[in-house]
Amino acid sequence: MKQINRGLSEKQIGYLLVLPALLIIVVIAIWPVLRSFWISLHDVRLNNPAKTKIHYQHGVDVEKVAEIYPVLTKNLEEASNQADGETKAQVGAILQQLEEMKARLDANKDFAAKYEKVDELLFEGEPVPEDLKFASLDQKTGEEVKKQLTLVQAQLQKLTDQKQLKEDTALGLARGLNGALISPNFIGINYYIQLLQNQRLWDSLNNTLVFTVISVFLELVFGLLIALLINRHFVGRGLVRAAVLVPWAIPTVVSALMWKFMFDGQNGIMAKFFELIGIVPDMGLLLTTKAGSMFAVIFADVWKTTPFMALLLLAGLQTIPSSLYEAAEVDGASKVQQFFRITLPLLKSTILVALLFRTLDAFRVFDLIYVLTGGGPANSTETISIYAYKTMFAQMNFGEGSALSVIVFICVAIISIIFVKLLGADLVSDSRER
Repeated sequence: MKQINRGLSEKQIGYLLVLPALLIIVVIAIWPVLRSFWISLHDVRLNNPAKTKIHYQHGVDVEKVAEIYPVLTKNLEEASNQADGETKAQVGAILQQLEEMKARLDANKDFAAKYEKVDELLFEGEPVPEDLKFASLDQKTGEEVKKQLTLVQAQLQKLTDQKQLKEDTALGLARGLNGALISPNFIGINYYIQLLQNQRLWDSLNNTLVFTVISVFLELVFGLLIALLINRHFVGRGLVRAAVLVPWAIPTVVSALMWKFMFDGQNGIMAKFFELIGIVPDMGLLLTTKAGSMFAVIFADVWKTTPFMALLLLAGLQTIPSSLYEAAEVDGASKVQQFFRITLPLLKSTILVALLFRTLDAFRVFDLIYVLTGGGPANSTETISIYAYKTMFAQMNFGEGSALSVIVFICVAIISIIFVKLLGADLVSDSRER
C-alpha cells in the first residue's frame, strides 16, 4: 500500500480514527467487567469490618483489640474470682492463652507502636486516625493468633453452654476480638463454584429465560402487527403513531407502579377484569402466585416495550420499495402471499436487529420486576439481575454479587454473539443475492 503524506499509510490512519472508539469501549464496557471479575475472586463484605477491602496478607484491627482485650481480660478475672474448682482452672487457662496471644502481637513492632498510641487516644476519648487503626502481621503470627483466639472462643462457648459462666459477656467479647483479625480474602473462583451449585441461581436464570422468551416473542408479534397498521395510509395516521409510542415514553418505574396498582388483589381494576374474563380464578392470585406474578410482569413488559419493537419494524417496512408490492399485485399475488414472499424476507435483517436489542434488554430486566413484584412471591419472578442486586446491596456481599454480575455479562455476551452471527450471515446472504 502506498504511503501518503507524513509517512502514514491508509491502514494506520484507519486505526487512528477508530482508536478513540476503542478506548471508550474499554473504559465504559470492558474495564467494569474486569474490575467485577477481580472483586469476585475475593471475599469482600461491607457488613464485615475485616473484609471491607481486599487483603493479601494477615493484619489486625488495632482499635478493636485496644477496646476489647482489656475488657475481656477483666471480665475473665472477675469470673475466675467468683468461680471455684475446675471452672476456676479453665478460666485461668483461657486468661493465660489470651496473654500469650497479646505477647505475640506485641512482638510485632508495627502493632506495638500503634497499640500504645491507640490506647492513649481511646483513654482520652479522642478519635483514632485511619493510619493507626490497622497493623500488618506476618503469616506465621497471623495464623498462630487466629488459632489461639479460635480455641479461646471454643472454650468459652463450652463453659457458657455448661452454665459454668453466669453470663455470656466473655463469649461475645471473644467473638469480637476474633473478628479483629484480618486474614487474606483471596478465594479464587470459589464463588463461581458455589453459585453453579446453588439452585437459586438456576431458578433465577430459568425465570429470566421464561420472561425473555415469552415477552420478546409477544412483542415481536404485536409490534409487527402495529408496524404493518401504522405503515398504511389512512386519516389520522400521525395521531395513531404518536399514541402508540406513549407506553414506551413512560418511565419504567412509573409504568411498573401503575401496573402494580392495577394488578392489586383488592382494588386493582385489571386484576378484576382478568377475573371477570376468566384469566385468573381470583383477582387476589395475580401477584401472590408464581404463575400469576410471571403473567403480570410479562403483560406489563409487553405493554411497555411493544411500541419500541413496532418503531424499529416500521423503519424497516419503510425501506421496502412500493414497486415490489405493485408488481406482485399485477402478478395476482394475494396480501398473505405478499407478506410471506416480500415483507418477511426483506424485513429479516430488521427483525434480527430488533430481536437483538429487545432480547438483551429483557434478559437484563431489573427495574420493572423489582418495582412490580420485588422478585416475589418466594423468588418466583426473581431474575438474575435482581438476584445480583440483592446479594450485593441487601446482603452487602460484594464478592458474590460481583461474580453474579460477571455471569450476567457472560450470558449477555453469548446472546450477542449468537445474534451477531445470525445477523452477519443474513447480511452476507443478502449481498450475494444482490
